[in-house]
Amino acid sequence: MEFSASDLGAILPELFVVAMACVILVLDLYLKPGQRGITYGATVLTLLVGALLAITGLPEARETAFHGHFVHDSLSGVLKLVLLVMTALVVIYARRPLQRLEMYKGELFILVLLATTGMMLMASAGTLLMAYLGLELMSLSLYTMIAMDRDSVPATEGALKYFILGSLASGVFLYGLSLLYGASGSLLIADVASHAGEVGVDDPLMVMGVVFVAIGLAFKLGAVPFHMWVPDVYQGAPSPITALLASTPKLAAFALLLRIMVDGLGPMAAQWQEIAAILAVLSLVVGNVVAIAQSSLKRMLAYSAIAHVGYLLIGLAAAPTAETGYMPTMMYMVMYTLMGGAAFGLVTMMHRQGVAGERIEDYAGFSQSHPWKAFLLLILMFAMAGVPPTGGFMAKLYVFQAAVQADMVGLAVFGVLMAVIGAFYYLRVVKVMYFDTPAAELSPDRDGLATGALSLNALAVLLFGIVPGPLVELSLFAVRTL
Repeated sequence: MEFSASDLGAILPELFVVAMACVILVLDLYLKPGQRGITYGATVLTLLVGALLAITGLPEARETAFHGHFVHDSLSGVLKLVLLVMTALVVIYARRPLQRLEMYKGELFILVLLATTGMMLMASAGTLLMAYLGLELMSLSLYTMIAMDRDSVPATEGALKYFILGSLASGVFLYGLSLLYGASGSLLIADVASHAGEVGVDDPLMVMGVVFVAIGLAFKLGAVPFHMWVPDVYQGAPSPITALLASTPKLAAFALLLRIMVDGLGPMAAQWQEIAAILAVLSLVVGNVVAIAQSSLKRMLAYSAIAHVGYLLIGLAAAPTAETGYMPTMMYMVMYTLMGGAAFGLVTMMHRQGVAGERIEDYAGFSQSHPWKAFLLLILMFAMAGVPPTGGFMAKLYVFQAAVQADMVGLAVFGVLMAVIGAFYYLRVVKVMYFDTPAAELSPDRDGLATGALSLNALAVLLFGIVPGPLVELSLFAVRTL
C-alpha cells in the first residue's frame, strides 16, 4: 500500500506508543527487579507524550489517511487525549498495588501500551477492518492482563469468563461487519453509510448487520442483556486491572459505536435508536436494582457501570433528533471515564493487612482515619449518583435534556427515577464512611504521586460540575465532524 508523509503524521500518536512499547520491551530485558521503576516511568511518560501528540495538529475538517482506513479529526483527537491521560492516571494509581501483587513487571506495562494502541485505532477507524483490528488488539491484551495474577483463582476465573464471552461477542461483531461488507461491497465506513442511505431497511443484509454489530458493541459496553461478564470480571480481576477495565475500554467501545453506528449507519438511525432505547431501559433497571444488594464495593461499582451505560444509551437514542446532537453522549462518556477510573483507582490504593478493601463495610469510619481520601470518595459517589454540583449531575442533566428535545419524555422520566434509586447505594458508601464505627482501620498506600493524581482526578469531576463550560466546549469540538 502506498502512503505519504501526511499519512504518517496522522498516525503519529499510535506510531509513538507502539515504538515505545518495543523500546520498553527490549530495555526491560536488561533491568534488574529493583530497577523496574525505569520501565514504569517510561510507560507513564509514553502515555502523556502520546496524549500531547494526539491533541496537537488536529485538522479543521475530517481527514483520512491510508486510503480511508484511518480517520484524523477532532473526535479521534479528543478521544485519544482522554484515553491516554486516563490510562496514565490508572498506571500511577496502580504502582504500589502492583508491587504487592508481584505484577510490577515489564510485561504488564507493555500490554497496557498495546491495549491503549488498540483503543486509539478504534477511535480512528475509517474501515470495518480497522475497527475489528483495534478491538481485538485491545481485547487480547486485556485478557492477558487479567490472568497475569496466576496464583489468584478469582483472577483466573474472571480472565477465562472474559475470554470466552469476549470471543463470542467478537465473533458476533465480526459477523455483523461481514454482513455490512457483503451488503455495501466495501470496507470503508463512508461507503457503508452511502449504501445505507440508498437502500435503508429494504436490504435485509443491512438490517441483520445492524443488529449483530449492535449486539457486539453492547457486549463491549456491558449493556443488559449482554452484561453477564461485567460483575464477575470486575470482582475477579486484580484491582489495578479493574481500574483500567472500568474506564478506558468503555470509552474505546463508545468511540467504535460512534464510528460505525453514527458515521456508517446514520441513515438507519431510526432502527438503531429503538435498539438503544430498549438496551437503556434494561441496563438502568438491572444495574441500579441489583447494585443495591451488593456488599462488595467492586461488585457494586460494576453494576453501577451497567447503569451508567443505560444513561449513555438514553443520550445516544435521543441524539439523532435532539438539538444538542451527540454532545451529551460525548460529555457523559468523558465524565464517566473520569469518575470510574478515579473510583476504582481509590479502591486499588486501599488495603488492610495486605487484603484489598473491597467490601463496603471495610470503609466504616474511613473519614476519621483518612479524611482527605474519604472526601475524594465522597465527591466520586456524589458525582456517580448525579448530585449537584458535580460533573456527574451536569452530564445526566444534558442527557435527559436531549431526550426531552427528541420527544422521548417517558425515557427521560424513567432515567430520572432510576437515578433516584441509584442514589441509594452511592449514598450508603458515604454513610458508612462518615457515620459508622470502624471495625478495623484501612491502610491506604502512602504514595504521594498517586494521592496527588487521584486528587486532581476527583477535583476535576467536581470542577466540571461547578464550571461545565470547558467540558461542554470540548464535547462540542469533538463531535463537530460526526
